[in-house]
Amino acid sequence: MARGKKAAKALTLEEKLEQALVPEEEQPYVIPENWCWVKFGYCIELISGRDVALSECNDRGLGIPYILGASNINNNKFIIERWIKVPQVISRKNDILLSVKGTIGKLYIQQEESINISRQIMAIRLPEQLILRYVYYFLQNICDVLQEAGNGLIPGISRSEILDKTFMLPPIIEQQRIVTRIESLFAKLDEAKEKAQVVIDGFELRKSAILHKAFTGELTEQWRKEHGVGLDSWETVTSKKLFEYVTSGSRGWAQYYSQSGAVFVRMGNLQHSTIELDMSSIQYVDLPDKAEGQRSLIKKNDILISITADVGMIGLVRDIDFEGYINQHVALARPAELESAEFIAWYLVSDVGFKQFRKKQRGATKVGLGLNDIRTLCLDMPIMAEQKEILNILNRLMIKEHQAKQAAESVLAQIDTMKKAILVRAFRGELGTNNPSDENAIELLKEVLAEKN
Repeated sequence: MARGKKAAKALTLEEKLEQALVPEEEQPYVIPENWCWVKFGYCIELISGRDVALSECNDRGLGIPYILGASNINNNKFIIERWIKVPQVISRKNDILLSVKGTIGKLYIQQEESINISRQIMAIRLPEQLILRYVYYFLQNICDVLQEAGNGLIPGISRSEILDKTFMLPPIIEQQRIVTRIESLFAKLDEAKEKAQVVIDGFELRKSAILHKAFTGELTEQWRKEHGVGLDSWETVTSKKLFEYVTSGSRGWAQYYSQSGAVFVRMGNLQHSTIELDMSSIQYVDLPDKAEGQRSLIKKNDILISITADVGMIGLVRDIDFEGYINQHVALARPAELESAEFIAWYLVSDVGFKQFRKKQRGATKVGLGLNDIRTLCLDMPIMAEQKEILNILNRLMIKEHQAKQAAESVLAQIDTMKKAILVRAFRGELGTNNPSDENAIELLKEVLAEKN
């Protein structure tokens, strides 16, 4: 007589099929007639990982790779950092690894023969009736949902949150067509992404080249020919003639910081490769005695220069509708000819001007510039008419470059959205790949269930 619990009656294939299929009232949306809605857990095997003490691991490549968590997965690549000799939970080649704790939703199609996985990872193992990359793209498509489910004090998703997902199962030939179509569309988007990234990456280089041409006379070569002016009209001018006033800010003003009052311009308000002040973050000061502060009061057309640590950042005070002062890390140079202010500012940003800052940097442990370094700058200055022409051309080219960069950034921002839209359409059967004459996916599901049994 058999002892213990009576064995449960084995389910028939039809009973299993009934359990696996999603009832019509629970189906999220309409899919092609020869597809079927299935509970994901009936189609796959889900393997949970187990943590291994780091004392049992090594970083010398001995044993099999150990994946600690999401940090080991980057752009569907596995970064091997640890190995283990005594494995706990093994995933195998062609498993899909999914990060389920911390950073949720990172995916990796396993290429290695075996990997030991931690509790932060689950391995999804597929039957032969499912196309690997079809399931991979399905998981990509529901990644946002998984992340939402995992929000909490310690982000994480459970086995049931994966197993209970509704899964759209097409015939196997349609799975492959969908994968082919997705990858064709993604390839075109990736090509556009690469081109956009080239534009963005080359922005600073192109900008530097334009500035170099501007302040070596190349940009206005044609203008000089048309106006009968030679390059010898450019005159080397020292700061003594260029600036009527050079100073730096006062020390010890931190005690006067306040929520309102005068604007206190600091190094954080200056940037490289531009002459525009960055006023996104403003510190205010409320000075009890303005007499000493008047020395560093900024005025329209003043040129501000960073003189400690990150030297040579430039800011032009274009308009002054507020009271403002500079701190001790910033120098103020007031042009003698106000019409030349923008020209001088751009000149100092260019490699032609900036190299003078590099030469003048001093200090073994602290890089910085003194006010005398500012007072001894030398600039090659064209006549005022050519200065204005240089600025006209320069501003046109800069606007064009900024527009190209913004367009490229817009493309990058849209590509991820477009990929998500493609996946949504793919799993609704809306990519134009379905053939209604294909065998119904119910038959495929029967094969899967029979094999699992």
